Amino acid sequence: MKLKLFTIIIACCLFTKARAQDPIFTQYFLIPETLNPGFTGFMETTYAGIIHREQWPELDLRIDTDYAFVNTWSDSMNSGLGISFLNQRENVTNYNFSQLNANYAYKVRLNDYWEFRPGIEAGFGLKSFAFQNLLLEDQINIRTGVINTSSMDPMLLNRKATFFDVSAGMVFNTDKAWIGLSMKHLNRPNIAFSSEGNVPLNTFFSLSAGYEFLIIDYIDVLLLPYETKFFLTSNYMQQGRYNRLDLGASILFEKIFFGATAVTNPAKNGANGDLMTSVNLLTGLQYEHLRLGFSYDFNTTKIGKTGGIYELSLTYQFDLRRKCFGCPNYSGN
Repeated sequence: MKLKLFTIIIACCLFTKARAQDPIFTQYFLIPETLNPGFTGFMETTYAGIIHREQWPELDLRIDTDYAFVNTWSDSMNSGLGISFLNQRENVTNYNFSQLNANYAYKVRLNDYWEFRPGIEAGFGLKSFAFQNLLLEDQINIRTGVINTSSMDPMLLNRKATFFDVSAGMVFNTDKAWIGLSMKHLNRPNIAFSSEGNVPLNTFFSLSAGYEFLIIDYIDVLLLPYETKFFLTSNYMQQGRYNRLDLGASILFEKIFFGATAVTNPAKNGANGDLMTSVNLLTGLQYEHLRLGFSYDFNTTKIGKTGGIYELSLTYQFDLRRKCFGCPNYSGN
């Protein structure tokens, strides 16, 4: 057997955490579809992307997360259409979570400045554990100390959970700013592994905002290119008893951008109750249709040496003529 009996306890702890919190990306403002289906088709052209996240590589609790999407826009429907796929893996328990979603958003012109984009997301999810790697009670012969290779424990028959999931969101935007509100898992799907169990998935709430402007409009900086832009972003999230507030800023010098985000824990959940949990640095490069982003999260808590969190993102925009100043793709010209 690969794992000892105490792994069951570890698995239960990790499962509790996994069902309580959705994966959150540091580069959420570069790929806002991860948070809010209202951003589906926001660029009003076809674009696609992928982001990879590796968390705590120097611990045995390493978690890898991947998200891929394709969005397009229909002028006749005045709507955005998309599809996305999310996968998350833990290296200790071999826990695996996958979800395939279809997204839809509709644009409403409110006035000369503001637009309103309500969106909906629906899909199917699959959660699984490698229970075959666990040492269960009926495999242990207390008298002889012999470990049986097979088990009759019913848990082995219920190592997968499938569910239908529904989420909704909305975005208000102008040429320079956007405000997004979303709620995931509105139907609170049952993700229990036991056929008799009932473990509703906690609803995930997000309120995010972004504001972009040309620096030259506020400061007369002769050393910077005219198109140098500054971007401010914030994102508050709540799921169950856990909450998080991200505050960030980025600057774009023509084709390259740099930024930083402070991640805070307003409720001070956790053993040490740290208010700030990490400082995240990011950089990226945009060349014609492609945009590449890289970020690294520096842990500021007392959890120990974790190796931080890495993220690498890549997006492709098919039609560069369709641009909007202030969109989440703020690194466009």
